[in-house]
Amino acid sequence: MQLVFYITDNCQLCELAETLLVQTPMDPPIPVDVVDIAQSTELVARYGERIPVLRRADNGRELDWPFTRDDLMAFLDKV
Repeated sequence: MQLVFYITDNCQLCELAETLLVQTPMDPPIPVDVVDIAQSTELVARYGERIPVLRRADNGRELDWPFTRDDLMAFLDKV
């Protein structure tokens, strides 16, 4: 599994989500590709009002902020 983490600069909610993501134990560790949506007008249109957003690369499921550690763990466990 791999995660895509959609964020942008100067986003306090993104920082909160990143802290939660870093502090959540994952065994085995899951690779996270951080994507700044400001680099693409398409990504801004899709995620601009939703960031931070986590997307599972394996199944395309997305988890929008706000989410808790329990929400994150359930998101990672679902196939």
